[in-house]
Amino acid sequence: MTDPKDETPVDPVDETPVPADQLADLDVDPALAAAVLEIEKHASEAGWDQPARLFALVDTAQLVAHEPQLAAAMGLDASSERGSLTSVEQDQLDPSQQLERVLETIAWPAEVTGCAAVVERLVLPPEADGELPEDPDEAAAYAREHPARQELRMVAGVTREGSRYCAMRFRSHDDDTKVVGGAELVPALLELLDATLTDDDHMNDQMNDERHHP
Repeated sequence: MTDPKDETPVDPVDETPVPADQLADLDVDPALAAAVLEIEKHASEAGWDQPARLFALVDTAQLVAHEPQLAAAMGLDASSERGSLTSVEQDQLDPSQQLERVLETIAWPAEVTGCAAVVERLVLPPEADGELPEDPDEAAAYAREHPARQELRMVAGVTREGSRYCAMRFRSHDDDTKVVGGAELVPALLELLDATLTDDDHMNDQMNDERHHP
């Protein structure tokens, strides 16, 4: 169960760490997994109690070709970074707005290959459900003070091709070697990120279908 002030459901996860050197054995897009883990490492350097962050993921070779000055400033080279994704952090999000609401307003341009989000969550054990107050403020206070609460940082990333990858770091296990990785750790957040990559043509087709089939 999540902190009531956060609306993205967090499914129970296995806290067994996935070492980076085992990623090649997982059925995931290695470029996306590498980008998500790099973002998680970058986010961890800022410490905890941070606002949500949003990143565009672009094909590195295309970035070098179309934005050579930016690529040079980032130290990127098409030959050495071929097949990889580069994360580009967006403007800081308004801390007063929930990440879920912000994602509902976003549609990435075609040159963006994928996207990723970083958000912190407070998780309570299932047995706490029956004790949670109905008042949102009281429920938030209850969650913050619960002795069995778990704080975690989630990084979720998706691509237009349908690849998904997530990384989680528990505050109680704040160590690079104990980051949890997997393709479907936070499905609700992944779905919201997927929706931001919907092609305009696909959206127009949907609208036309709705007009013809009320």
